[in-house]
Amino acid sequence: MTIGTLPFDQDYIRQLASNEAAWLTEFRLQALAQVENLPMPKPDKTKIDKWDFVGTGRASKQEPVRSLEELPEDVKKLFTEETKNVLVQRSGTPAFVALSEEAKAKGVIFTDIVTAASEHSELVQKYLMKDGVKVDEHRLTALHAALINGGAFVYVPKNVVLETPLQAVYVIDGEEANVYNHVLVVADANSAFTYVENYVANETTTGVANIVAEVILEQGAQVKFGAVDLLAKNMTTYVNRRGTVGRDGRLEWALGLMNDGDTISENITNLVGDGSFADTKTVTIGRGEQTQNFTTKVVHFGKNSEGFILKHGVQKGSATSIFNGIGKIEHGASKSNAQQTSRVLMLNDKARGDANPILLIDEDDVMAGHAASVGRVDPTQLYYLMSRGIPKFEAERLVIHGFLAPVVNELPIEGVKAQLVAVIERKVR
Repeated sequence: MTIGTLPFDQDYIRQLASNEAAWLTEFRLQALAQVENLPMPKPDKTKIDKWDFVGTGRASKQEPVRSLEELPEDVKKLFTEETKNVLVQRSGTPAFVALSEEAKAKGVIFTDIVTAASEHSELVQKYLMKDGVKVDEHRLTALHAALINGGAFVYVPKNVVLETPLQAVYVIDGEEANVYNHVLVVADANSAFTYVENYVANETTTGVANIVAEVILEQGAQVKFGAVDLLAKNMTTYVNRRGTVGRDGRLEWALGLMNDGDTISENITNLVGDGSFADTKTVTIGRGEQTQNFTTKVVHFGKNSEGFILKHGVQKGSATSIFNGIGKIEHGASKSNAQQTSRVLMLNDKARGDANPILLIDEDDVMAGHAASVGRVDPTQLYYLMSRGIPKFEAERLVIHGFLAPVVNELPIEGVKAQLVAVIERKVR
Protein backbone atom coordinates (compact mmCIF):
# COMPACT_ATOMS: atom_id res chain seq x y z
CA MET A 1 0.00 0.00 0.00
CA THR A 2 1.61 3.28 -1.11
CA ILE A 3 0.38 6.82 -1.00
CA GLY A 4 -0.26 6.62 -4.73
CA THR A 5 -2.85 3.89 -4.23
CA LEU A 6 -4.76 5.71 -1.50
CA PRO A 7 -8.15 7.22 -2.32
CA PHE A 8 -7.17 10.18 -0.12
CA ASP A 9 -5.11 13.27 -0.97
CA GLN A 10 -4.67 16.79 0.41
CA ASP A 11 -7.86 18.00 -1.26
CA TYR A 12 -9.79 15.14 0.33
CA ILE A 13 -8.36 16.08 3.75
CA ARG A 14 -9.29 19.74 3.31
CA GLN A 15 -12.80 18.77 2.29
CA LEU A 16 -13.08 16.41 5.28
CA ALA A 17 -11.85 19.20 7.55
CA SER A 18 -13.89 22.07 6.08
CA ASN A 19 -15.58 23.11 9.33
CA GLU A 20 -12.92 22.39 11.94
CA ALA A 21 -10.09 24.19 13.73
CA ALA A 22 -7.26 25.25 11.40
CA TRP A 23 -4.61 23.63 13.61
CA LEU A 24 -6.32 20.22 13.32
CA THR A 25 -6.40 20.48 9.52
CA GLU A 26 -2.68 21.23 9.51
CA PHE A 27 -2.14 18.29 11.87
CA ARG A 28 -3.94 16.03 9.38
CA LEU A 29 -1.95 17.27 6.39
CA GLN A 30 1.36 16.74 8.17
CA ALA A 31 0.30 13.20 9.05
CA LEU A 32 -0.76 12.42 5.47
CA ALA A 33 2.63 13.57 4.22
CA GLN A 34 4.31 10.89 6.36
CA VAL A 35 2.20 7.92 5.26
CA GLU A 36 4.24 7.00 2.20
CA ASN A 37 7.52 6.64 4.09
CA LEU A 38 6.25 4.70 7.10
CA PRO A 39 6.17 0.88 7.33
CA MET A 40 3.09 -1.15 8.14
CA PRO A 41 2.93 -2.63 11.67
CA LYS A 42 4.19 -6.18 11.98
CA PRO A 43 1.96 -8.08 14.42
CA ASP A 44 3.57 -11.25 15.73
CA LYS A 45 2.76 -14.42 13.73
CA THR A 46 -0.02 -12.72 11.73
CA LYS A 47 0.27 -11.83 8.04
CA ILE A 48 -1.63 -8.66 7.24
CA ASP A 49 -0.09 -7.69 3.89
CA LYS A 50 -3.32 -8.58 2.03
CA TRP A 51 -5.69 -7.00 4.55
CA ASP A 52 -7.47 -3.83 3.44
CA PHE A 53 -6.83 -1.21 6.12
CA VAL A 54 -7.84 1.74 3.94
CA GLY A 55 -11.32 1.21 2.55
CA THR A 56 -12.98 3.48 0.02
CA GLY A 57 -16.05 4.99 1.63
CA ARG A 58 -16.63 7.96 3.85
CA ALA A 59 -18.60 7.61 7.05
CA SER A 60 -22.20 8.29 6.01
CA LYS A 61 -23.58 11.36 7.78
CA GLN A 62 -26.54 10.90 10.12
CA GLU A 63 -28.98 13.34 11.68
CA PRO A 64 -28.86 14.11 15.43
CA VAL A 65 -31.61 12.81 17.70
CA ARG A 66 -33.48 14.71 20.42
CA SER A 67 -33.45 11.89 22.97
CA LEU A 68 -32.05 8.42 23.54
CA GLU A 69 -35.51 7.02 22.74
CA GLU A 70 -35.02 7.83 19.06
CA LEU A 71 -31.99 5.53 18.78
CA PRO A 72 -32.15 1.93 17.46
CA GLU A 73 -33.39 -0.68 19.95
CA ASP A 74 -30.02 -2.46 20.31
CA VAL A 75 -28.42 0.87 21.22
CA LYS A 76 -31.14 1.94 23.68
CA LYS A 77 -30.54 -1.26 25.67
CA LEU A 78 -27.09 0.04 26.61
CA PHE A 79 -28.57 2.78 28.75
CA THR A 80 -30.40 2.69 32.06
CA GLU A 81 -32.35 5.25 34.09
CA GLU A 82 -29.06 6.10 35.82
CA THR A 83 -27.41 7.15 32.54
CA LYS A 84 -26.44 10.81 32.99
CA ASN A 85 -23.24 11.43 31.03
CA VAL A 86 -23.52 10.09 27.50
CA LEU A 87 -22.16 10.73 24.02
CA VAL A 88 -23.67 8.92 21.01
CA GLN A 89 -22.17 9.09 17.54
CA ARG A 90 -23.63 7.57 14.38
CA SER A 91 -20.98 6.99 11.72
CA GLY A 92 -18.89 9.81 13.18
CA THR A 93 -21.76 12.30 13.41
CA PRO A 94 -22.60 13.49 16.95
CA ALA A 95 -26.14 12.24 17.49
CA PHE A 96 -26.74 12.95 21.17
CA VAL A 97 -24.75 14.46 24.04
CA ALA A 98 -25.80 14.83 27.68
CA LEU A 99 -23.78 15.83 30.74
CA SER A 100 -25.05 15.77 34.32
CA GLU A 101 -25.27 18.91 36.42
CA GLU A 102 -22.68 17.35 38.73
CA ALA A 103 -20.19 16.97 35.88
CA LYS A 104 -20.86 20.46 34.50
CA ALA A 105 -20.42 22.06 37.92
CA LYS A 106 -17.07 20.29 38.37
CA GLY A 107 -15.73 21.47 35.02
CA VAL A 108 -15.78 18.10 33.25
CA ILE A 109 -15.46 18.19 29.45
CA PHE A 110 -17.12 15.40 27.46
CA THR A 111 -17.71 16.10 23.78
CA ASP A 112 -16.81 14.87 20.31
CA ILE A 113 -13.15 15.20 19.30
CA VAL A 114 -13.69 17.68 16.43
CA THR A 115 -15.75 20.06 18.57
CA ALA A 116 -13.13 19.79 21.33
CA ALA A 117 -10.38 20.75 18.86
CA SER A 118 -12.17 24.09 18.36
CA GLU A 119 -13.61 24.80 21.80
CA HIS A 120 -10.76 23.38 23.90
CA SER A 121 -7.87 23.66 21.46
CA GLU A 122 -5.14 24.29 24.04
CA LEU A 123 -5.97 21.12 25.97
CA VAL A 124 -6.42 18.93 22.91
CA GLN A 125 -3.18 20.14 21.29
CA LYS A 126 -1.31 19.48 24.53
CA TYR A 127 -2.22 15.79 24.56
CA LEU A 128 -3.32 14.65 21.07
CA MET A 129 -0.86 11.96 19.94
CA LYS A 130 1.93 13.40 22.12
CA ASP A 131 2.42 11.15 25.18
CA GLY A 132 0.37 8.17 24.01
CA VAL A 133 0.18 6.97 20.40
CA LYS A 134 2.58 8.82 18.08
CA VAL A 135 1.65 9.83 14.52
CA ASP A 136 4.82 8.31 13.04
CA GLU A 137 4.74 4.91 14.78
CA HIS A 138 3.73 3.25 11.51
CA ARG A 139 1.54 3.73 8.45
CA LEU A 140 -1.75 3.01 10.22
CA THR A 141 -1.19 5.58 12.98
CA ALA A 142 -0.33 8.23 10.37
CA LEU A 143 -3.42 7.33 8.32
CA HIS A 144 -5.47 7.53 11.49
CA ALA A 145 -4.17 11.00 12.33
CA ALA A 146 -4.91 12.23 8.80
CA LEU A 147 -8.42 10.81 8.60
CA ILE A 148 -9.95 11.20 12.08
CA ASN A 149 -13.72 11.37 11.50
CA GLY A 150 -15.15 10.63 14.95
CA GLY A 151 -14.33 10.01 18.56
CA ALA A 152 -14.47 11.80 21.89
CA PHE A 153 -12.54 14.10 24.20
CA VAL A 154 -12.78 13.63 27.96
CA TYR A 155 -11.13 15.95 30.47
CA VAL A 156 -11.64 15.72 34.22
CA PRO A 157 -9.98 18.55 36.18
CA LYS A 158 -7.65 18.28 39.18
CA ASN A 159 -9.08 16.75 42.36
CA VAL A 160 -12.48 16.04 40.74
CA VAL A 161 -14.11 12.75 41.68
CA LEU A 162 -16.96 11.91 39.31
CA GLU A 163 -19.41 9.39 40.74
CA THR A 164 -21.46 8.80 37.58
CA PRO A 165 -19.69 7.02 34.68
CA LEU A 166 -19.08 8.66 31.31
CA GLN A 167 -20.51 6.50 28.51
CA ALA A 168 -19.78 6.79 24.77
CA VAL A 169 -21.55 4.73 22.11
CA TYR A 170 -20.26 4.67 18.54
CA VAL A 171 -22.89 3.32 16.14
CA ILE A 172 -21.67 2.33 12.68
CA ASP A 173 -24.56 2.71 10.22
CA GLY A 174 -24.81 2.20 6.49
CA GLU A 175 -23.59 -0.43 4.05
CA GLU A 176 -20.01 0.86 3.95
CA ALA A 177 -18.03 2.40 6.78
CA ASN A 178 -14.71 4.18 7.02
CA VAL A 179 -14.24 4.60 10.76
CA TYR A 180 -11.28 6.61 12.05
CA ASN A 181 -12.26 7.22 15.66
CA HIS A 182 -9.94 8.98 18.08
CA VAL A 183 -10.72 8.94 21.80
CA LEU A 184 -8.63 11.18 24.06
CA VAL A 185 -9.18 10.76 27.81
CA VAL A 186 -7.27 13.05 30.18
CA ALA A 187 -7.40 12.66 33.95
CA ASP A 188 -5.77 15.63 35.67
CA ALA A 189 -3.97 15.24 39.00
CA ASN A 190 -5.86 13.32 41.71
CA SER A 191 -9.05 13.02 39.67
CA ALA A 192 -11.10 9.80 39.58
CA PHE A 193 -13.79 8.59 37.16
CA THR A 194 -15.05 5.78 34.93
CA TYR A 195 -15.31 5.87 31.13
CA VAL A 196 -17.01 3.12 29.10
CA GLU A 197 -17.32 2.90 25.31
CA ASN A 198 -19.21 0.66 22.89
CA TYR A 199 -18.69 0.09 19.19
CA VAL A 200 -21.81 -1.29 17.52
CA ALA A 201 -22.03 -1.98 13.77
CA ASN A 202 -24.82 -3.30 11.58
CA GLU A 203 -24.16 -6.93 10.68
CA THR A 204 -24.21 -6.08 6.97
CA THR A 205 -21.73 -3.19 7.20
CA THR A 206 -18.47 -3.50 5.29
CA GLY A 207 -15.36 -1.35 5.55
CA VAL A 208 -12.47 -0.39 7.78
CA ALA A 209 -12.11 0.66 11.42
CA ASN A 210 -8.89 2.36 12.51
CA ILE A 211 -9.45 3.23 16.17
CA VAL A 212 -7.08 4.92 18.62
CA ALA A 213 -7.75 5.64 22.29
CA GLU A 214 -5.26 7.58 24.42
CA VAL A 215 -5.73 7.60 28.18
CA ILE A 216 -3.49 10.05 30.05
CA LEU A 217 -3.33 9.96 33.86
CA GLU A 218 -1.54 12.74 35.67
CA GLN A 219 -0.20 12.31 39.22
CA GLY A 220 -2.54 10.44 41.56
CA ALA A 221 -5.37 10.08 39.03
CA GLN A 222 -7.59 6.98 38.97
CA VAL A 223 -9.41 5.84 35.82
CA LYS A 224 -11.51 2.79 35.02
CA PHE A 225 -11.77 2.29 31.25
CA GLY A 226 -14.30 -0.22 29.96
CA ALA A 227 -15.02 -1.15 26.35
CA VAL A 228 -17.08 -3.58 24.30
CA ASP A 229 -16.18 -3.77 20.61
CA LEU A 230 -18.76 -5.38 18.34
CA LEU A 231 -17.80 -4.62 14.74
CA ALA A 232 -19.16 -6.54 11.78
CA LYS A 233 -17.79 -9.61 10.00
CA ASN A 234 -16.84 -7.69 6.86
CA MET A 235 -14.99 -4.92 8.69
CA THR A 236 -11.21 -5.04 9.03
CA THR A 237 -10.22 -3.50 12.35
CA TYR A 238 -7.06 -1.99 13.78
CA VAL A 239 -7.52 -0.77 17.35
CA ASN A 240 -4.81 0.79 19.50
CA ARG A 241 -5.60 1.64 23.12
CA ARG A 242 -2.70 3.27 24.96
CA GLY A 243 -2.40 4.37 28.58
CA THR A 244 0.19 6.67 30.19
CA VAL A 245 0.16 6.67 33.98
CA GLY A 246 1.87 9.26 36.17
CA ARG A 247 3.13 8.94 39.74
CA ASP A 248 0.73 7.05 42.03
CA GLY A 249 -1.83 6.87 39.21
CA ARG A 250 -4.10 3.86 38.77
CA LEU A 251 -5.51 2.69 35.41
CA GLU A 252 -7.88 -0.30 35.16
CA TRP A 253 -8.90 -1.70 31.78
CA ALA A 254 -11.90 -4.03 31.22
CA LEU A 255 -12.12 -4.89 27.52
CA GLY A 256 -14.59 -7.15 25.73
CA LEU A 257 -13.17 -7.58 22.22
CA MET A 258 -16.01 -9.23 20.30
CA ASN A 259 -15.49 -8.16 16.68
CA ASP A 260 -16.65 -10.66 14.05
CA GLY A 261 -14.06 -9.63 11.45
CA ASP A 262 -10.28 -9.75 11.13
CA THR A 263 -8.77 -7.68 13.92
CA ILE A 264 -5.43 -6.35 15.13
CA SER A 265 -5.65 -5.08 18.70
CA GLU A 266 -2.94 -3.38 20.76
CA ASN A 267 -3.40 -2.42 24.39
CA ILE A 268 -0.26 -0.87 25.88
CA THR A 269 0.11 0.83 29.26
CA ASN A 270 3.22 2.82 30.13
CA LEU A 271 3.75 3.10 33.88
CA VAL A 272 5.81 6.27 33.79
CA GLY A 273 5.59 7.45 37.38
CA ASP A 274 6.81 5.89 40.63
CA GLY A 275 4.07 3.93 42.37
CA SER A 276 1.91 3.75 39.24
CA PHE A 277 -0.49 0.82 38.71
CA ALA A 278 -2.23 -0.88 35.80
CA ASP A 279 -4.67 -3.80 35.73
CA THR A 280 -5.70 -5.02 32.27
CA LYS A 281 -8.49 -7.57 31.89
CA THR A 282 -9.51 -8.73 28.40
CA VAL A 283 -11.97 -11.30 27.02
CA THR A 284 -12.46 -12.28 23.41
CA ILE A 285 -14.25 -14.88 21.31
CA GLY A 286 -13.07 -15.96 17.86
CA ARG A 287 -15.38 -17.84 15.52
CA GLY A 288 -15.92 -18.66 11.86
CA GLU A 289 -12.80 -18.06 9.77
CA GLN A 290 -11.68 -14.79 11.33
CA THR A 291 -8.04 -14.03 12.14
CA GLN A 292 -7.20 -11.94 15.20
CA ASN A 293 -4.06 -10.73 16.93
CA PHE A 294 -4.20 -9.37 20.48
CA THR A 295 -1.20 -7.75 22.15
CA THR A 296 -1.42 -6.60 25.74
CA LYS A 297 1.68 -4.91 27.10
CA VAL A 298 2.59 -3.13 30.33
CA VAL A 299 5.90 -1.24 30.42
CA HIS A 300 7.37 -0.26 33.79
CA PHE A 301 9.44 2.93 33.92
CA GLY A 302 8.61 4.07 37.46
CA LYS A 303 9.90 2.52 40.68
CA ASN A 304 7.44 0.45 42.73
CA SER A 305 5.09 0.22 39.73
CA GLU A 306 2.69 -2.71 39.40
CA GLY A 307 1.21 -4.18 36.24
CA PHE A 308 -1.27 -7.06 35.91
CA ILE A 309 -2.56 -8.71 32.73
CA LEU A 310 -5.46 -11.17 32.62
CA LYS A 311 -6.59 -12.39 29.20
CA HIS A 312 -9.22 -15.07 28.54
CA GLY A 313 -10.09 -16.15 24.98
CA VAL A 314 -12.52 -18.66 23.47
CA GLN A 315 -11.96 -20.11 19.99
CA LYS A 316 -14.47 -21.97 17.83
CA GLY A 317 -14.97 -22.83 14.17
CA SER A 318 -11.81 -22.22 12.13
CA ALA A 319 -10.85 -19.02 13.94
CA THR A 320 -7.19 -18.23 14.51
CA SER A 321 -5.99 -15.89 17.25
CA ILE A 322 -2.65 -14.85 18.69
CA PHE A 323 -2.57 -13.73 22.33
CA ASN A 324 0.63 -11.89 23.26
CA GLY A 325 1.10 -10.76 26.85
CA ILE A 326 4.18 -8.63 27.47
CA GLY A 327 5.48 -7.38 30.79
CA LYS A 328 8.56 -5.15 30.43
CA ILE A 329 10.51 -3.70 33.34
CA GLU A 330 12.95 -1.01 32.26
CA HIS A 331 16.30 -0.39 33.90
CA GLY A 332 15.78 1.78 36.97
CA ALA A 333 12.22 0.57 37.67
CA SER A 334 13.31 -1.18 40.86
CA LYS A 335 10.83 -2.96 43.16
CA SER A 336 8.31 -3.21 40.31
CA ASN A 337 5.93 -6.12 39.89
CA ALA A 338 4.85 -7.53 36.50
CA GLN A 339 2.33 -10.40 36.44
CA GLN A 340 0.27 -11.91 33.65
CA THR A 341 -2.10 -14.79 32.93
CA SER A 342 -3.39 -15.85 29.49
CA ARG A 343 -5.85 -18.71 29.05
CA VAL A 344 -7.49 -19.92 25.84
CA LEU A 345 -10.40 -22.36 25.50
CA MET A 346 -10.63 -24.35 22.26
CA LEU A 347 -14.14 -25.56 21.42
CA ASN A 348 -13.26 -27.72 18.41
CA ASP A 349 -10.33 -29.20 16.47
CA LYS A 350 -10.06 -26.58 13.70
CA ALA A 351 -9.84 -23.55 15.96
CA ARG A 352 -6.40 -22.27 16.89
CA GLY A 353 -5.25 -20.01 19.68
CA ASP A 354 -1.64 -19.25 20.63
CA ALA A 355 -0.93 -17.78 24.06
CA ASN A 356 2.53 -16.20 24.27
CA PRO A 357 3.60 -14.84 27.66
CA ILE A 358 6.69 -12.62 27.44
CA LEU A 359 8.71 -11.06 30.25
CA LEU A 360 11.46 -8.55 29.44
CA ILE A 361 13.37 -7.62 32.57
CA ASP A 362 16.18 -5.02 32.65
CA GLU A 363 16.29 -4.54 36.43
CA ASP A 364 17.35 -6.87 39.26
CA ASP A 365 15.26 -5.87 42.28
CA VAL A 366 11.81 -6.75 40.88
CA MET A 367 9.06 -9.38 40.88
CA ALA A 368 7.65 -10.93 37.70
CA GLY A 369 5.61 -13.98 36.74
CA HIS A 370 3.44 -15.43 34.03
CA ALA A 371 1.03 -18.29 33.37
CA ALA A 372 -0.46 -19.45 30.08
CA SER A 373 -2.66 -22.33 29.00
CA VAL A 374 -4.42 -23.46 25.82
CA GLY A 375 -6.85 -26.37 26.02
CA ARG A 376 -10.36 -27.77 25.82
CA VAL A 377 -13.20 -27.27 28.28
CA ASP A 378 -12.31 -29.03 31.55
CA PRO A 379 -13.98 -32.49 31.41
CA THR A 380 -14.13 -32.58 35.22
CA GLN A 381 -16.25 -29.43 35.28
CA LEU A 382 -18.50 -30.81 32.55
CA TYR A 383 -18.89 -34.13 34.39
CA TYR A 384 -19.80 -32.33 37.62
CA LEU A 385 -22.53 -30.29 35.92
CA MET A 386 -23.84 -33.18 33.82
CA SER A 387 -24.03 -35.41 36.88
CA ARG A 388 -26.61 -32.97 38.20
CA GLY A 389 -28.86 -33.39 35.19
CA ILE A 390 -27.57 -30.52 33.06
CA PRO A 391 -27.26 -31.43 29.33
CA LYS A 392 -23.73 -31.34 27.88
CA PHE A 393 -24.31 -28.29 25.65
CA GLU A 394 -25.79 -26.30 28.55
CA ALA A 395 -22.95 -27.42 30.84
CA GLU A 396 -20.37 -26.27 28.30
CA ARG A 397 -22.14 -22.94 27.96
CA LEU A 398 -22.07 -22.41 31.73
CA VAL A 399 -18.36 -23.23 31.89
CA ILE A 400 -17.61 -20.68 29.15
CA HIS A 401 -19.60 -17.95 30.89
CA GLY A 402 -17.71 -18.70 34.10
CA PHE A 403 -14.41 -18.61 32.21
CA LEU A 404 -15.14 -15.11 30.87
CA ALA A 405 -16.79 -13.76 34.04
CA PRO A 406 -13.64 -12.14 35.55
CA VAL A 407 -13.79 -9.43 32.88
CA VAL A 408 -17.55 -9.26 32.31
CA ASN A 409 -18.09 -8.55 36.00
CA GLU A 410 -15.63 -5.64 35.89
CA LEU A 411 -17.79 -3.56 33.52
CA PRO A 412 -19.38 -0.86 35.71
CA ILE A 413 -22.50 -0.10 33.62
CA GLU A 414 -25.26 -2.70 33.82
CA GLY A 415 -26.55 -2.09 30.29
CA VAL A 416 -23.07 -2.62 28.83
CA LYS A 417 -22.50 -5.69 30.99
CA ALA A 418 -25.81 -7.17 29.81
CA GLN A 419 -24.83 -6.45 26.19
CA LEU A 420 -21.53 -8.31 26.58
CA VAL A 421 -23.26 -11.30 28.21
CA ALA A 422 -25.77 -11.41 25.31
CA VAL A 423 -22.95 -11.22 22.74
CA ILE A 424 -21.07 -14.05 24.46
CA GLU A 425 -24.26 -16.13 24.49
CA ARG A 426 -24.85 -15.55 20.79
CA LYS A 427 -21.25 -16.34 19.80
CA VAL A 428 -21.05 -19.50 21.89
CA ARG A 429 -24.28 -21.02 20.56
